[in-house]
Amino acid sequence: MTKKQTKRILRIVFIIGSISSLFFVPWLLVKAWILPLPDTIQEQVDEAIEHGFDGMIAYVDQADQPPQYFASGWHDRESKIPAKPKALFKIASISKLYDAVAVTKLVSDGRLSLDKTIADYLPELVGKIENSDKITLRLMIQHRSGIPNFTDAPNFWAAPTETYDESLELILDMPANFEPNENYEYCNTNYLLLNRIMDNTLGYENFRFIQKEILMPLNLNSTFGSLSEVKMDDVMSGYHVGHPYDLKADEHGMLASAEDLSTFLRALNDGSLFEEGEQEIYASIYEYEHAGWVPGYQSFAKYHKDLDAVVIEFYSTTDPKLIMWNLSEITNDRIAKILKKQKSS
Repeated sequence: MTKKQTKRILRIVFIIGSISSLFFVPWLLVKAWILPLPDTIQEQVDEAIEHGFDGMIAYVDQADQPPQYFASGWHDRESKIPAKPKALFKIASISKLYDAVAVTKLVSDGRLSLDKTIADYLPELVGKIENSDKITLRLMIQHRSGIPNFTDAPNFWAAPTETYDESLELILDMPANFEPNENYEYCNTNYLLLNRIMDNTLGYENFRFIQKEILMPLNLNSTFGSLSEVKMDDVMSGYHVGHPYDLKADEHGMLASAEDLSTFLRALNDGSLFEEGEQEIYASIYEYEHAGWVPGYQSFAKYHKDLDAVVIEFYSTTDPKLIMWNLSEITNDRIAKILKKQKSS
């Protein structure tokens, strides 16, 4: 959260004016922002636990310095196992960075075209997805397709879909939210379709392609496509406010350690991940940082150019009103400030 956004929250609190509102959620955000800045990242991570997170992991890869691991709270709350800095974590929508790189490499090889449409690659969806003859791969990658988001379906997260067909069924025959390239709206359906297009083009599941083209060259041995590939004890538990159980066993795609994610993000930003001509393609279609959310798990991956530092933050608590998301953004901002302060001292 930026200082400007926090000031806006302050104004809202005072406009509302009721004493009770000061003890409601906005005050927690204000408190998290106005507390004195700690001297160390570990202190800030510990402070996040005091704000209500069950567990947190942070990892910092700063140029010309050894990597730094930080953890606080619980790896498993019920078993009282402390947070592990090298635990596996569900990275949720951060996986879109890997998908965008995979598409980039397939485009570079001439196996996909950014300017071909859903109608070209998935003709069975003509008439079922509005504007399928106008929505290109480029527009899907950039969230400018206008396709409805299947995860916005009522009560989706109470009983998430498990297959491509189940997910797609939630939006078939629905009107477009806007005409292609006329607006921007973050949409998981875009990447559902992109993954199916990559699978069809390759003739096998595209995560194998990601392993071959991204994970293996970078020696990322702690990045996985699903829970079926990992030891469950290695996965950090996740908790959702109001839900009594650990959400670790829920399948939500890719998992990674903070270190592996950091290595990937640095390679993405410095271009070492790409072969000749690929970086130009990627730069024209997608971003170089990302965040992720699924019940129980919030993840952030960002490269700070002014510090030449990659910072990864994992939080193992979510809530229905996304208050924990705002708290995590405040914490992320404070970690960046601590790094800047340490660099200037």
